[in-house]
Amino acid sequence: MTAVGTGAVGTPAERREGREKVTGAARYAAEQHLPGRLFARPVPAATARGRVTDVDVSAALALPGVVAVLTHENAPRLAAPDDPTLAVLQDPEVPHRGWFTALVVADSLETARAGAAAVRVTCAEEEHDVTLTADHPGAYVPEKINGSFPGAREQGDPDGAFAAAEVRVDVVYRVPPLHNHPMEPHASTAHWDGERLTVHTSSQGTTTVRATLGKMFGLPEDRITVVAEHVGGGFGSKGTPRPDVVLASMAAWHTGRPVTVVVPRRMMPTTVGHRAATLNRLRLGADAGGRLTSLSHEVTTYSSRIKEFVEYAGIPARVMYAAPHRSSVHRVVRLDVPTPSWMRAPGEAPGMYALESAMDELAEALGMDPIEVRILNEPRTEPDSGKPFSSRHLVECLREGARRFGWAGRDPRPRGRSAGPLLFGTGVAAATYPVQVYPSSAAARALPDGSFAVEVNAADIGTGARTVLAQIGADALGVPLEQVAIRVGSSDLPAAPLAGGSSGTASWGWAVHEACGRLRARLAQRQGPLPSEGLEARADTTGTADAESPFARHAFGAHFAEVSVDTVTGEVRVRRLLGVYAAGRILNPRTARSQFVGGMTMGLGMALTEGSTLDAAFGDFAESDLASYHVPAHADVPDIEAHWIDEDDPHLNPLGGKGIGEIGIVGTAAAVGNAVHHATGIRFREPPLTPDRVLTGLLEDHRRGSGAP
Repeated sequence: MTAVGTGAVGTPAERREGREKVTGAARYAAEQHLPGRLFARPVPAATARGRVTDVDVSAALALPGVVAVLTHENAPRLAAPDDPTLAVLQDPEVPHRGWFTALVVADSLETARAGAAAVRVTCAEEEHDVTLTADHPGAYVPEKINGSFPGAREQGDPDGAFAAAEVRVDVVYRVPPLHNHPMEPHASTAHWDGERLTVHTSSQGTTTVRATLGKMFGLPEDRITVVAEHVGGGFGSKGTPRPDVVLASMAAWHTGRPVTVVVPRRMMPTTVGHRAATLNRLRLGADAGGRLTSLSHEVTTYSSRIKEFVEYAGIPARVMYAAPHRSSVHRVVRLDVPTPSWMRAPGEAPGMYALESAMDELAEALGMDPIEVRILNEPRTEPDSGKPFSSRHLVECLREGARRFGWAGRDPRPRGRSAGPLLFGTGVAAATYPVQVYPSSAAARALPDGSFAVEVNAADIGTGARTVLAQIGADALGVPLEQVAIRVGSSDLPAAPLAGGSSGTASWGWAVHEACGRLRARLAQRQGPLPSEGLEARADTTGTADAESPFARHAFGAHFAEVSVDTVTGEVRVRRLLGVYAAGRILNPRTARSQFVGGMTMGLGMALTEGSTLDAAFGDFAESDLASYHVPAHADVPDIEAHWIDEDDPHLNPLGGKGIGEIGIVGTAAAVGNAVHHATGIRFREPPLTPDRVLTGLLEDHRRGSGAP
């Protein structure tokens, strides 16, 4: 079943909030100019693990303009949160470096920063361990990963089948820690009116924030309003509440004035979650014709001492390829590190980088085209569950991408193309991401002037959600798009799930579609003018959107990359990126292409520029700002294309759409890495492929070829 109406869905409508953003009229969480507003700056611990024994705030309080300094000794006592990372300033324990030990509140941002620098925190240090190793004695296999997937799965005899395979690939790929760096840092502005709390926060889901604050502060949720009208990106890190919203609310309660807290860029890696490092061992066994007989993916990763979060990189291996014998297992080590969390395409991004790189190695060992190896191992049903796919058009994506990219003219031999010091190569990788839909509610109102108002507590984090939801509403109502106003981003609106897991539009849109459809039916039965307050209809998809499906529902895609490698400097330049996707019905081609390209650009960063290091001595990330943690810029890829195939999947939702926000990142890094191997003949198994790593590899390869020691 698909939405029908005026044809608004499927058109490249412009973003509704675009003009506000480019003119500066859009107001973000830290731009709430409330009377008497104060600014607060956190003080992070410089200890990798320990306990606060003293906090000297005298120098900070002596500064003109400093209003208060909160510590674990005087901060408001809050109820224990479900998420331990939010229990800030509640006790003297320091679980990792960067944990907030104080909060300086002042009349200006500059004074708060100076006051924070003047606070002296003394800690009793304890031994710490921040180093992930494959044989770490503390590693364990969780029964469930993040409360959802089994930690380990096995079918058949993967070890025996691998040992008996005619062709074997046994490789390890390491993905370093990666960080969420949205354009807008995590920020909150809180103010109290008696016992009523209002918070403007940069969040991917204000319904969850309200529930969290209600529990911690002991308030009924109807006395809390959380607003996130505009959000400058999140990439998963704003999917759950972060310490800034708790600190701002505490400081506003303590001082009786509005308070803004902005997490400084350098503090974000230790405060707002990150993608944990993963060690990925892939063992692929195949017969001489290229059919997989065994597929095993072993993942070793870490979490913090205070909370278990597992980067589930082994899950894609349960979906992608047919193999009668298979296993995937996740081993977790609890370290004295900041708690990892959601980052765009959690699990799939590092897991598919490892799997798709290993598939490229298998194709080379077989002497086969890497596209044909993937097609040869297409499963008829989802390998792990045995369910039929609601739709799976990966082969079409690979074929169409190959046609557009010019794959047929490729010389498969490494180092086959060069010009002076430059080597050229091309690579391919597949991509997948699950279809996720959650219950949502929405309201639609017809007004006497002929316009319509649609309300849903969606979060527009830069994806164009406002625009697409208005299109869905217009189609369901059967009216022109310009007659539909949309309101999102407030917990006072009908409750809705967060913007995450590529589930937002499908979840919110389902409720909007139903509410507008019901309103249209009511209007058709009504005669005479509307009352002054209008006519309303509501919908709640609980029980339908979350109903168990007999189908395995996933989006698929294919990524292609062309690179040049400078043998003098080691610099890798991506000359072309091309992606082709099968993601159900594309609701807005303009915003969809933006999401695909954004994901591919992030995948490019994972491949070439983004990487982080945990300092074993200090327990801190060495790359803690954008001067050292390099995200890709426009100049890093001159040609990037995103395409899709028409896919009619009736087993998803009334709109027929699949999530598109994350699949763009999933295969890009592997495609780039495979292209670098094609260019150089060298397999680099740890991104990012920075000039120093590539040049070292080229020099070592040259020494081996020349027989030099």
